[in-house]
Amino acid sequence: MKDTGRKRILIIEDDAHIAEGLRLNLSLKGHDAAIALDGPSGLRQWREWRPDLIVLDIMLPGIDGLSILRSIRLEDERLPILILSAKSEPEYRVKGLAYGVDDYLSKPFNLDEFLLRVERLLTRAAWGVEGGDPARGGSAAPGPVYAFGGNVIDFEKFTARCRAGEVSLTEQEIRLLKLFIINRGKLLSRRELLEIGWGYTGDTPSRTVDNFIVRFRKYFEDDPHRPKYFRSVRSVGYVFDHDA
Repeated sequence: MKDTGRKRILIIEDDAHIAEGLRLNLSLKGHDAAIALDGPSGLRQWREWRPDLIVLDIMLPGIDGLSILRSIRLEDERLPILILSAKSEPEYRVKGLAYGVDDYLSKPFNLDEFLLRVERLLTRAAWGVEGGDPARGGSAAPGPVYAFGGNVIDFEKFTARCRAGEVSLTEQEIRLLKLFIINRGKLLSRRELLEIGWGYTGDTPSRTVDNFIVRFRKYFEDDPHRPKYFRSVRSVGYVFDHDA
């Protein structure tokens, strides 16, 4: 068994008093803890600081916690994430599990229980998980190569072989493609695509998403003007249909 040692824990919580109390108690347990008071800064700190565990509220300014969870899971399925939220209704717990959360604790909470849950998650992460966590619901992230309709996407090389030949894909294109594939057959709104795919706030023009869809249709559709795979739902968003 590995020693969990001193770990980095990111607290994404908009209540400054709760966040500071958690930071202090985690520090007393020997960990390095940082605070983000809104969704966009939480995503930014996750990318820059690369914590060993995240404590995540659901109701956050800018980008909500469930969108942050889904965004992180596009890149990292194993980072331990503990939701700590006043949203105790079953629907939120189910969504959290479906999107890949490791644990869920409702507010108000017992501090000792919170600290024990954190240590359990850190210990489990130290052991490593072979083949992912079978307790998680939802669709698994795509493997390194994904094929559909004669198209092949290589997520490791950031390339695709398609009707347009071999094309290089940007990091944003890769993230958006992963999001579509994980949610194949499901309608994704423009807001979801912006927030989950890239961590953009709702203030970003929705035309940003439309421009990427135009590119995908050019890459992957036999007839970009009559798309089979990347279909639009008027005034709402888009659906990726693998079996079209």
